[in-house]
Amino acid sequence: MEQRELGRSGVDVSRIILGCGNFGGIGSDPAHHGAGTSRDEAFRLLDAAWELGVTTFDTADAYGGGRSEEFIGAWLATKPSAVGDRVVVATKTFNPMAAGADRGLSRARIRRQHASSLERLGLERIPLYLAHDFDPDVPQEETLEAFDELVREGTVGAIGASNITADQLAEALELSALEGLARYEWVQNGFSLLVQDDRETVFPLCHEHGLGYTPFSPLAGGWLTGKYRRGEPLPPGSRMTLRPEGSERFRTDATFTALEALERFAGERGASMAGLAVAWLLTVPEVTAIVIGPSTVEQFGPVHEALELRLSREDVETIAGLFA
Repeated sequence: MEQRELGRSGVDVSRIILGCGNFGGIGSDPAHHGAGTSRDEAFRLLDAAWELGVTTFDTADAYGGGRSEEFIGAWLATKPSAVGDRVVVATKTFNPMAAGADRGLSRARIRRQHASSLERLGLERIPLYLAHDFDPDVPQEETLEAFDELVREGTVGAIGASNITADQLAEALELSALEGLARYEWVQNGFSLLVQDDRETVFPLCHEHGLGYTPFSPLAGGWLTGKYRRGEPLPPGSRMTLRPEGSERFRTDATFTALEALERFAGERGASMAGLAVAWLLTVPEVTAIVIGPSTVEQFGPVHEALELRLSREDVETIAGLFA
């Protein structure tokens, strides 16, 4: 699989990144810790990703209350050193590890959470470390100073920001430049055919500063797979029944019309909606790599498909136009 440098970090990532947010839970929500993907299934997903050529795994300290990092660390422990040396782990901090626990990006908390992530992952150094969200209660300068210390100490390779706005990112980049601190080298926000807010706001900053971009939720929480149908009940156990926040806004006639058009377009080309949506995202110039979070090995199908699809410029424009 193709590898690309992530911004100017000096770290190469595979164009498909395995998102491990379902390992041992459903994201960072303490209410779902212990649910989600089991350890055995996580191992199968990690093996399948590695066989596909995926070398980059994305997690967070709060995913599954620490279980996601633990599963990855246990999997790495079963592999030869040659595999471990090629794996690039990206992990994040901000969210609480349990109900009622603290959260945020203070210096003390970052250092504490970084140390616990190293322990769970079984690593001496985290190649890619991200702020999982913006902390309005802590000055960005304090957060960046803490990240800078970890980079200078050699226990973090590069830092990035997730769930960040253009204004917040611009401030962080300016502070890093003025204070001589490690800067955010890439952004990890939601981006897909259904969510393209960053195109007019964050993308210009990525161009100006040479930042990477690794979107999560490329299938918009399952909406781009065709599982949600106009006038039909939500499928049992789907993300919309478990964590509808953030996706409820898609339930409109305009969205269903676009999805139905995408389904017809995919059918004409013998492709799935999901495969086409991922293939389209791979053509976006600003996208360094895509974070994919399958729950089963079978869900790698659209990824295989996307990597083989060759979209013409006309195809790309037509698909984008469906969701304009």
